[in-house]
Amino acid sequence: MKTKSLLFLLSFVFVLFMVSCKSSTTDKTAEEAVEEEVVEEVWTSLFDGETSTGWRGYNQESFPEGGWEIVDGTLHCIGSGRGEAGGKKGGDIITEKKYKWFEFQLEWKISEGGNSGIFYLAQEKPDQPIWKSSPEMQVIDNEGHPDGRDSTHQAGALYDLIAAVPQNAKPPGEWNQVKILIYKGLVEHWQNGEKVVEYHLWTQDWTDMVLKSKFSEYPDFVEPAEEGYIGLQDHGDDVWYRNIKIKILE
Repeated sequence: MKTKSLLFLLSFVFVLFMVSCKSSTTDKTAEEAVEEEVVEEVWTSLFDGETSTGWRGYNQESFPEGGWEIVDGTLHCIGSGRGEAGGKKGGDIITEKKYKWFEFQLEWKISEGGNSGIFYLAQEKPDQPIWKSSPEMQVIDNEGHPDGRDSTHQAGALYDLIAAVPQNAKPPGEWNQVKILIYKGLVEHWQNGEKVVEYHLWTQDWTDMVLKSKFSEYPDFVEPAEEGYIGLQDHGDDVWYRNIKIKILE
């Protein structure tokens, strides 16, 4: 009897142990699923592919009525056919919100001979173009646009200041994936999976570099704001943007 009782007790303990392990495994899996879901939700879409929600014209109260369109899941800047000489039909567009420390991603493709750009930390001031306050990641057809002859004007560059190295932009009509990271003064440009530019805002190196450039006359560029708009440039050429998203860095 004692042997049977002992066996029964051991069997009961084993069953409890297995149930406990199963419950623990289930709980762990659920926790991991929640963590994965949180990671996925860290990114916020800035373009739904169907509407202009979240964007408006620079120094405008709403999205431009002309010059930009939403087509095939992209934000398309409609070219004039003569670049800047043909005029900007819609003008630059900006996010409705300002951003401080963040990681920003999108994809772009450019027309043959096209030119555009991605602005960040931009300030909105009447009678002042966006580029006077905002660093710019260049978007361009390196081979087809005359600006591409200058390495600091090629795709991925910090426009007119730092060349993108390596220069790995794809030709017109093909999609390029870019990322811009800003965190406590550190700025990185990534293009097609590679870091191509790195610099630090609000440092002596930054000030010295800008004061030797055409931006030296613009105080908002010499001393950029810590928080600003993200903008897409209307340079009078056809350019398409899609998969636009942001992750806030605390």
